Amino acid sequence: MDPEVERLDSGGHIVAPGFVSSHSHLFTSGLRGLASDDSLYGWASASMGATRDATPDDIYWATTHGAFDFLNAGVTTAFDFTDPREPWADMVDGERSTPDPASLRPVDYILRQIDAKHDAGIRFINATRPDSDIGTADEILERFRPTVDHLVGLDPRIALGAAVTGGVQWAGTRDAADHEVTLMREFGIINQAHFLETAEALDHQLTKFSWYEEAGALGPDFIFGHFVQATASVIERTARAGARMSWQATANGRLGSGVAPIPEILAAGIDVGLGLDDQACSDLADPWQNMRIAAYSVRADRRDAQAIEIRRVLEMQTLGAARIIGVDDRVGSLTPGKFGDFVLVDPTAPDVGPLWNPVDAYVLACGLRNLRGVYVGGVQVSDGMRCSDPLARQAAVEIRTRQHAFNPVRP
Repeated sequence: MDPEVERLDSGGHIVAPGFVSSHSHLFTSGLRGLASDDSLYGWASASMGATRDATPDDIYWATTHGAFDFLNAGVTTAFDFTDPREPWADMVDGERSTPDPASLRPVDYILRQIDAKHDAGIRFINATRPDSDIGTADEILERFRPTVDHLVGLDPRIALGAAVTGGVQWAGTRDAADHEVTLMREFGIINQAHFLETAEALDHQLTKFSWYEEAGALGPDFIFGHFVQATASVIERTARAGARMSWQATANGRLGSGVAPIPEILAAGIDVGLGLDDQACSDLADPWQNMRIAAYSVRADRRDAQAIEIRRVLEMQTLGAARIIGVDDRVGSLTPGKFGDFVLVDPTAPDVGPLWNPVDAYVLACGLRNLRGVYVGGVQVSDGMRCSDPLARQAAVEIRTRQHAFNPVRP
């Protein structure tokens, strides 16, 4: 045995892949519990509007806190949507108020969020919104470029890639879809769009599906986030194009958005991965809770315990999530040649009893309370309660000071 190789005695523990969140907003970590009884647009006004006056350093610490929060919960890889340069604008009847070009934050506002994730050590894909309603196509392209270039200078084992934050649901014209496709092709990156999340102004939302079709956006590099209100026609056309879906079961329940038609989506052959969404609408970054809510909500909605298998939701929160965001060659399973991210779970403390079906019991009976270690690249980064990096402790102090200073919203 090589004396330089560290050996871990995991006797009596479950060793499983680190979780992957295919849809996350890490900057919201300090905004939990806001608008607790509101649906999507009211909640978004309270939580997303809370960062209106944040500085690049403020949003750095908010994102750092969110990244460590994920790591503490066993989430070792995240597809993360940065808070955009354009501050949140309220939605009225499914339409966003006209953006003001003068309101754009400096590019450092995005770059500091990228640095935060890298500094925390969570593997990530960074998604940036192009703010397509502001400027010409060339201006949008050049505004997006620095975020991609910045990732190139970082550790490629941590910074796994760039992506477009699809914003057609919020856009005023079809040009937005064309702009997104230009960015996808220029930089060779994927696109994830929040789409059909809420039933509000649903007919208006559905008309925008054709914008993506006509722009040539749909394909394996395109992901629909949420997709709760997808119709049979939309599902069929999405499957035909080979596009994918990220499912945020906990957030959809919290905001009363509904239960996505997962059995039909899976039957159509659409690849689905689970995402934890953000700490402001899932509140607790708990992948076990997310898997259970995913399974329970579909089974309850269909009144059928076989509507979705427990092992299927585990796959969706690990390898399936990695697959839809294009990083399954590196993370999502414990396979030789991958990065070696895993969690150590003790089913005896607290004791869950006999493990009649260990994989099913892992999802149904275990959780954060049983988590004893989180490992990134074979190195322990958390004991399940606290990350070992001193930066995590600093982030906890900074977020309390800064969020109260810039957040005009009070619970």
